[in-house]
Amino acid sequence: MKKKMIPVLVAILLILVVAAAGVGMKLIEKYSYSKERADLAEYFGVSNNEDVAILLQNEFLEQKAKLWNGTYYLDFDTVQTYFNDRFYVDKVENLLIYTTPTDIISAPIEGSTVNTSGVPSEENYIISTYKEDMLYVAIDYVKKYTNFSYEAFTEPNRMQIYTEWGTRQLADIAKNTTIRYQGGVKSEILEDINAGEQVIVLERLENWSKVKSADGVIGYIENKRLTNERDEIQTPVTDVAEPDYTSISKDYKINLGWHQVTNVTANSTLQETLAKTKGINTISPTWFSLSDNEGNFTSIASADYVMTAHNLGIEVWALIDNFNDAVDTKEVLSSATKRAYLIQGLMNQVMQYNIDGINVDFEQVQVEAGQNYIQFLRELSIACRANKIVLSVDNYVPKEHSAHYNRKEQGIVADYVIIMGYDEHYGGGGEAGSVASIDFVEEGIKNTVAEVPSNKVINAIPFYTRVWTTTGTEVKGTSVGMGTAEALLSQHGVEAVWNEETCQNYGEYQDGDSLVQVWLEDAASIDVKLNIMAKYDLAGVAEWKLGLETANIWDTIIAYTMK
Repeated sequence: MKKKMIPVLVAILLILVVAAAGVGMKLIEKYSYSKERADLAEYFGVSNNEDVAILLQNEFLEQKAKLWNGTYYLDFDTVQTYFNDRFYVDKVENLLIYTTPTDIISAPIEGSTVNTSGVPSEENYIISTYKEDMLYVAIDYVKKYTNFSYEAFTEPNRMQIYTEWGTRQLADIAKNTTIRYQGGVKSEILEDINAGEQVIVLERLENWSKVKSADGVIGYIENKRLTNERDEIQTPVTDVAEPDYTSISKDYKINLGWHQVTNVTANSTLQETLAKTKGINTISPTWFSLSDNEGNFTSIASADYVMTAHNLGIEVWALIDNFNDAVDTKEVLSSATKRAYLIQGLMNQVMQYNIDGINVDFEQVQVEAGQNYIQFLRELSIACRANKIVLSVDNYVPKEHSAHYNRKEQGIVADYVIIMGYDEHYGGGGEAGSVASIDFVEEGIKNTVAEVPSNKVINAIPFYTRVWTTTGTEVKGTSVGMGTAEALLSQHGVEAVWNEETCQNYGEYQDGDSLVQVWLEDAASIDVKLNIMAKYDLAGVAEWKLGLETANIWDTIIAYTMK
């Protein structure tokens, strides 16, 4: 009987051994470390020898750098977005331009020559080049004007770039190990790493940590392989001195009146116009207007006008506009030669007539001309700064459609940024309403000072309103001065009533089949606007335009400027 049981016991034992082995193999398979390696070219997203992955701080950019003839290049959009948005491409004259507070630095595209204030120098690489209609700029050239660090690696091509510095966590590797694509022993291996090497700890998890190696590989390491964890304060790159955009800043609140002058003879109205005002310390006559696509402009400037103003203690900031429908503003501003010609023409007028400032009133600038416009202001600011001339720039109340006016950059290069705080409802808008309700005005100020220092911001108020006539579905608006609007309501026996929503006196009446509505601009409405301006501590006030105001408005404005 015993002999018969032995084979059975052996069989059972063998079954148990096989089962145990199977369980053991599964346990080994489950808990053993995978040796499968990731494809690093795929990991870095590079498919050829030209592409270079960009690791900016601790994030990979979708864009790729390029490696050509031993020089690394970034596409122009990447340069502007992540490194330095003062680089500008003059497509008309095929130039890459960089502007400092004192110099215009230009480099012909596809060349290695740099012209600084007309003095040439050479780089040992092609500074910029087009590939498939995309402009690329050598990263070493960008670095001449921008503080950042970069380190390049190969197999596959990648670079680590830092534009920001702070405190980061470091750790040493306690034992030879691997960096894996994800946290887990079965995840693919990205890189072997040896004991004593250092990693940057990006995120600490329960059993694994997300780390970055010295050569820009980001993955996961078991926490038990990390030792000597500590904080390190990074040393910022300060090779390039921050540009010093010196500005003219008056030690008083600006009270600027725009004086609409349409011909030389009209200059003689200055004394008459000023006699009706109080407290004006700056006047802006509409003297200059672009006249062609070459950078020429008409001028009705007057030396006697300037002398009269100066004798009254008033500065003259002459206005230049682009209101000539025959002029293509983009064509003028897109050429380095034409911009320089226009700027020199303005400086000639400034010097000839002893003008104190230039007021730029370029309206309806197209989105595609935005960078040309800002480059013009940068270059104009150099000339104004050199000649101690005040540069002020007129702007719409900030809206998405005017973002290309780049108020932030204006606030750096210009002395004053003026908000045209009106035309909330305008003649062609098809809707009756206030020219400048209080919410509209405050929103414009608030959004501007979010980008421009408040001591550079001037808010312009309207000395006009619109009389709205609605007949059926047809709405027409006619601009009138303050006194005319008040007289119109009075003639029709209408007593205006304060509207808390707009902070204006409002009146309406029926004229036959038409409804006539008026949101008055008067001392009461202007006072509320000025209080908002005081709240944001602005540099002053401007008025469009002299001659449309009522006499009592000046005491209200003086009370503001004296605060």
